Amino acid sequence: MSDTHPAANVEVRRASDRSATRISWLDSKHSFSFSSHWDPDNTHHGLLLVNNDDTVSPGTGFDTHPHQDMEIVTWVLAGSLVHQDSEGNNGLIYPGLAQRMSAGTGILHSEKNDAPRSDPRAGIEPVHFVQMWVVPDEHGIRPGYEQTEISDEVLRGGLVPVASGMPEHVDAAAIRIQNRFAALHAARLQPGQSVTIPDAAYVHLYVPRGTVDLEETGALQVGDAARLTVTGGQRVTAVTPAEILVWEMHAGMAA
Repeated sequence: MSDTHPAANVEVRRASDRSATRISWLDSKHSFSFSSHWDPDNTHHGLLLVNNDDTVSPGTGFDTHPHQDMEIVTWVLAGSLVHQDSEGNNGLIYPGLAQRMSAGTGILHSEKNDAPRSDPRAGIEPVHFVQMWVVPDEHGIRPGYEQTEISDEVLRGGLVPVASGMPEHVDAAAIRIQNRFAALHAARLQPGQSVTIPDAAYVHLYVPRGTVDLEETGALQVGDAARLTVTGGQRVTAVTPAEILVWEMHAGMAA
C-alpha cells in the first residue's frame, strides 16, 4: 500500500470498531489489524501499524517472544509492567514512564504484571497500557532500549513529546525514525483544557482515558481515535479528565 499522495481527511474510528483478544489474563483491543484479526483495509495509518490497548491481570503477562525491525513504544496508564529482554535490559514501566524498544535485527522480550522483590508496586493490580509499533527507517539495525520519565506536572501542561525521531525533541525517548520525522506526544487534560493537534502528513489521536472534543469533528470517548491526513491545527478540548496520545508523522509507508 502506498501513502505517497494522501488527501486531506479526518476519519473517526470508534472504540466499538476495534477487534479484540480476550483470554483469561488479557483484554486487548486492536485499533489496526493484529495477529489473527486481519482487515486489509485497516493495516496502518502513516507509519503506525499497531495501537493495542491492553489490560493484563496481576501475576500474568506476555511470556518471552520475538520482535524484529520495529520501533515499539509502551505507555502505561495504570499499574506497572515488568520488562526483560535478550539484550540484558530490564525495568519497571509505570504511568509517566515512556519505554522505547528497537527490535532491529531481532530481540526477545517478556512483559509481565508481576512483582520483582525490589519494587512492591508491581503485580498487585491489573496493568493498563497502550503499546504502539511504528516502522523504522531501515531494517537490520542493532536492537536498543530506552526509558524516559515525564512528570505529571509536565504532562498536565499540554502535549509533551515522549518518544521521537525529530531532532528538536531532545528530552524524548529516541526512536529510530529520524529520516521520516515522527513523534509520539502525550497529555493529561482537565475539563476545559485544550491542546492543538500538530500539522503533519499523518496524525493519529487516541483517547485511552476520558472524553474530549476534537474541533470540527465532535466528541471522542474512551477507545476512540481520529486519523488525520494532511491536516492539523485543530483544538482538542477535554470534556472530562482525559489522557490523549498523539502520533505526529511527516511521512507514510512506501509502496
